[in-house]
This record gives sequence, C-alpha cells and structure tokens, in this order.
Amino acid sequence: MVYQTASTQSSRARHDVDLLIVGGGINGVGIARDAAGRGLSVALVEKDDLASHTSSASTKLIHGGLRYLEYYEFRLVREALIERERLWAMAPHIIWPLEFVLPQGQSPRPAWMVRLGLFLYDHLGGRKKLPATRTVSLDRDPVGNGLKPGSPRAFVYSDCWVEDSRLVALNARDAADRGATVLTHTRLAAARREGTGWITTIEDAHGTRDLTARAIVNAAGPWVADVLGDVPDARRDRGVRLIKGSHIVVPRLYEGAHAFMLQNPDRRIVFAIPYQERFTLIGTTDEAWEGAPGRATIGQGEIDYLLETVARYFERPVAQADIAWTYSGIRPLYDDHAANASAVTRDYVLDLDGSTDRAPMLSIFGGKITTYRKLAEHAMGELAPFFPEAGKAWTAGAVLPGGDMPDADFDRYVTTLVARYPAMPSALLRRLARAYGTCTETVIGDAQTPADLGEDFGAGLYAREIDYLRDREWATSAEDILFRRGKLGLHVAEGTAERIDAYLADRLGSGASNRMSAAS
Repeated sequence: MVYQTASTQSSRARHDVDLLIVGGGINGVGIARDAAGRGLSVALVEKDDLASHTSSASTKLIHGGLRYLEYYEFRLVREALIERERLWAMAPHIIWPLEFVLPQGQSPRPAWMVRLGLFLYDHLGGRKKLPATRTVSLDRDPVGNGLKPGSPRAFVYSDCWVEDSRLVALNARDAADRGATVLTHTRLAAARREGTGWITTIEDAHGTRDLTARAIVNAAGPWVADVLGDVPDARRDRGVRLIKGSHIVVPRLYEGAHAFMLQNPDRRIVFAIPYQERFTLIGTTDEAWEGAPGRATIGQGEIDYLLETVARYFERPVAQADIAWTYSGIRPLYDDHAANASAVTRDYVLDLDGSTDRAPMLSIFGGKITTYRKLAEHAMGELAPFFPEAGKAWTAGAVLPGGDMPDADFDRYVTTLVARYPAMPSALLRRLARAYGTCTETVIGDAQTPADLGEDFGAGLYAREIDYLRDREWATSAEDILFRRGKLGLHVAEGTAERIDAYLADRLGSGASNRMSAAS
C-alpha cells in the first residue's frame, strides 16, 4: 500500500504532470515506461521523431561489450550481460540470438588473452540460454566461408541482434498504454524552477504552451548539455563527449546467419553482420565529434577505414560504389577524459540536481542500448525521494508490446499466423511478425488477402500497416516508416517515399491530432 502525505497530494494537484522527460531516444522512452508503470503521470517531449538520432544509428546489438573488458569495465559488462537474455525474453520478435565469429589470423591480441576474455564473457552475466564459446577451424567449418585464407583458428561466441528503433517505438507505445503522453516534434523551449516544481514551455508546429512538472529528466542524448545550458541555475559539473559512429551497408559478403567480429591492427573492432537478407552491415567507427549534435554523415576517412577492413578479411572485393546505404550517429558519452575515442567509457552517469527545497532535474550522460532498462530503473531510484507514492520496480519481467508469444517462440508464432491467414504470403507474415510480434493481428485486422490491406507501396508495405504506424507509433513521414519503424527503405522502388508522404498528408490532417491519438 502507498501512503501519500498531504504535501505530496497537494504537490501533485499543483502540477500538470509528475515527470517531464526531454528526449525520445531509448533512455527517455525507457524511463517514461518505467515511471508510468509506477503510477506517475508522465509527459515526454521529443523535438524530432522517436529514435531519430543516436538510438536508430547503433550497430543494432544487445551485447555485453566484449571489448570493454580490455578497459576493465567489469561492472558495465556484467550488467549488460544480465540484461541481454532478459531483453530477449521481453521482445523475442525484435531481439534474437546471433553468433559471432572472431578470427585470430590477424588479431593484435594473443589467442590466450582473447580466450580468457571470452571465458569471463561466458560467466560474468549468468548466461542461461545462449550457447557457450567454442573454438573452430575456419578451413573446415562453414562459418569460414567468404574469408580470405589464413590462420584457421577462430572463436565463436553469442550475443543478440536488436531492431533498435523498434525497441524505442515499443517502449514509447507501452509507456503511452500505461498513461504517459508522448509528444513528438515538440521541444522544450524554456524551463525554470518555482519552489519545488518546474514551469516549462513546450513548443510544436502549432505554437507554445506551458506545462508544469514536479521533476524533469534530461534524456536529450547529444543535446543533454544544451538542455542544461538553457535552464537557469542548472548544475553543469558533468561533461559529455560526443563520438561519431558510422556504418556502411554493402551487398552480402558471405553466406550464413552468423556475424564476424574483426580485429584491426590498431586494436579497434569492426563488426560484419547479416542485414536485411541481401546485405552486410559493416561498422562502427569511433571519431571525436566537435560540431553541433545534429544529424551526422559519414566521412571519407570512415568509408576508407571500413572498406579497408572488408578488404583485409573478405575474399569478395567491395568498392565505394557498391555501398547501398550509410548511416551515422553521435553517441553522447560521459566525458571521462580518455585520450582515445574508442576507450571512452560506455557506462552511464546519472546526475541529480535537486533537494527537498529545489525542484529536481535528473540528467543522463552516456549509456548503451543494452542497459537502457536498468538505466531507467536506476533513474527512478534516484528520483524515489521526490515521489514517495511511486510503485516499486516492475520492468524486469514485463514483456514489451507484441512480445507475449507462447514460450517466446517466434518461429512457432509465425506458424500460427500462416495457418490463420492462409491467403497471405508467408514472407509478408514473417516480416510483420518480426516488427510487431503478436500485434501483427492488430495490424492485419480483418484482412484475409493482400488486397484487403489497401494500397500496395512495394516490398510488402501496405496502407493498413502505414495506418497502424501513424495511429499507434507516431509515424508522420516516409522516413519514419521506411528507415525507423522498419528498414524497408533499401527494398522499395524509387519514388516510394514521395508516395508515402502524399498518403500521410492526405490521411494525417493535423499532426497534433495524430500525436494525441497515439498518446491516448
């Protein structure tokens, strides 16, 4: 039972929301979900689309961070390894196991050191379902297909893949289902303390309005320092270090569902990962970023570095003209003053500025997608003294929307969909299930054939899915749909984005009404 004091009740009555969260990346939506599930009233504002920056520009892995052991980040690695299987169970439609092959032929690290690291990796986090590390001979095992001949020894270990921007959308959806208001294309224009609360001004395309809150969470990612700079009397004794990471997508380099972890002579790591069936994802780079934290683009030096890595390891030559797509993101890491960008800690720091007579602001520095749920739990722990009426931690065993398939068995669920919709192409059903899990049946609705799904935009994208994304997942543009809610942008014909934008413009009407319906 939760007991509320008279002062707590009056404070809640004086403010529009308990918690105002700034930032619609993975940390912001994770905190919104956690807080809403504890019974707090929550509003989240995101100046662009959900996951429109860092959270959609990751290497798309749920992993402990094997290379972080080299920097003695044992606490971070252990927490991430524990979260790895937990997140897989929460969202088996968008998270699944992935084997990584670690060739030793060109390793700058001795084999004994790598094997010791993998032994720790296998045992630090209480691994239960993922297989243990094994040693293979690349000249005899199929996982060596596509690699240049060389030393045959390699290690094979397991982590998980994640559809990163979908993870953000599902957390936002769950937060909204639990009562949170999620406002995209809305920015925090001003904020000032008044006693033990905040008076803020938020702005969207229709103008500004005031919103009062008991506390603010600054989860603005690369803009975390900018938010602090706009708040009078905010504490600014923590620093953020912006690191650009870029990826390239090239035609498929090898057969198989496994990925490669490639060690370069400079000791940096590059991953090669199967992507969208026809492609291979190569990344990431680590470069200090000194510019404004807006949308970054890949530099020529990064392209050369990644192509040189491909040429070092793979038989199939790849030229710059072969690159199908690139993406870059700015990672807002906590500034620990490391000289090497690759060595900057990936751990997170929560900075609480508040007291009994000073309205609290919690700023989030750093973090990685794997630990977002635990970060949110820790954030709520920091804010607990200001919200004695809040419920207890609850997210550890709670599935995300669409993740409630029996025994978390994705393939079995697809089989049931194929039986239920015999006139639908099985490839379409499988793609929808990968994106929406058990919510696929809501997307399809009463349709029985592809023709029932409305206008066909190509690559298995129909009007009914676009309507779902507009109404339930805050999508307002073709870019939102093709490159964030899904990854169909690599598969549709030229001109498809313009068709989708025209369709949305016809259907959306007021962007504000769509956002409010999605938040309800």
